[in-house]
This record gives sequence, C-alpha cells and structure tokens, in this order.
Amino acid sequence: MALIGLIAKTPMDERITRIIEPSVRAMNFRLVRVRLMGGERPTLQIMAEKHDGSMDVDDCAELSHAVSAVLDVEDPIDGEYVLEVSSPGIDRPLTRAEDFERYEGFEAKLETRELLDGRKRWRGEIVGVASETEDGPVTHVVIEYDIPRNEEGETSARIALALEALSDARLVMTDALIEESLKRGGAAGKAADGQEVDLDNFDAVETEFDASQDSGNEDTARDQDNESEGGNNGRRH
Repeated sequence: MALIGLIAKTPMDERITRIIEPSVRAMNFRLVRVRLMGGERPTLQIMAEKHDGSMDVDDCAELSHAVSAVLDVEDPIDGEYVLEVSSPGIDRPLTRAEDFERYEGFEAKLETRELLDGRKRWRGEIVGVASETEDGPVTHVVIEYDIPRNEEGETSARIALALEALSDARLVMTDALIEESLKRGGAAGKAADGQEVDLDNFDAVETEFDASQDSGNEDTARDQDNESEGGNNGRRH
C-alpha cells in the first residue's frame, strides 16, 4: 500500500498509519486518509470505511475507541490531541486504484506532485484505470478533461496520470454523484429515519475523541460538512 501521498501525506502521517492499520484491517474497515493537523492542540483526522463503502456513526465510534487504545500504547504524538474519525463523505478522497474504478464516469479533481504539461492540477471525468508492466507495475488513472476547441473541433482530451505521481485526488460534488451515493447507500433519497435528505447538508458522519481525557469517555457524533481542501477544524471538548 502506497502510504505517502494519498492515504498519508507526511512521515508522521505514515508512522501513525502503520501503527493503526493492522487494527483497522482486523475490524474489517479500511483507511481512506490519515492527517495530523498542527496547532496549539493537534487534531488527528482519520477517514475510514467498510469494504462496501459504508460507514455510520456507530462504526466511527467503534473505530475511534479501538484506534485510541492503540495510540495510547504506541504514543506517537507528543502532548494532547483531538482524534476525529469520520466517513469519507460524498466528495471523498480517492486513494486506491479501486476507488477510481468504483467511481468511473464521475468527475474528480487531481493534483500531481510534479508539473505535467505545465500544470499540477487536473479536473475531469474518470475514464478508467490502466496498468503497465514493461518497466515494472505502474497504475495510471485516465481522465477526460475540457480543452479549448482545436482545429479538429475537439473540446476534450484524455491523459493518463500515474497513481504514484498523485499528491491528492477527490471526487467533485455534483447532482449525479449525490444521486449515486444515495442509491449505493440504499437511502433512495431518504435518511434512515424516513425523513427527506437535505442534499445541501448530506455528507460525512464523524466522531471526535479528546485524547487528553479518559479513554472511557463517550464519543460524540454529529453530521459534518465536507471539509475544504485545507482540512477542517476539529471541535474540542
């Protein structure tokens, strides 16, 4: 699993990922993203999901307690911090080849570590995933993006971006994506309690755990607006 770049971004993110990943996997979850955000009181943000893509409040709370116990033993973070465990949300990060395969046909924003054709940021429809083995296994994500109309009358082009060359990738929130997410979740436009879903606010669920407090304290759960590209601020208890 390529940890630096997509699932984890910094060496500390990678260290934390390696510590918690066995427990996460044993609980039949998979990590989507791990980020330690700085500040007076750091926030450790963990996105995870089941293998079918689901993740509810109870799942977040269960995983939060388990991860907290592991981190208490390994103690990779100096001082107090806040632990946030959440589902990926609708406009989710894409961190594995299977994520791109699963959302083929939907729009995504991608960023490469190095300039490619004079740019790092790309936005387009996911066309598919291709693998090459000539110089070793390399996985590429193929997207179709808009271009100014050329002499042939074409208004779009395709490019294959190596998965290992990406520093960030996530889905773009569209009506089609929201509709598909509701279908996949079995919601059919309604929340679990039968109420109509507010599509402007329908997004990730999250639990927060204050690592400075007794690990037996209850997690709190709330609906979470999807985080911006720079990350979201965690609440403190």
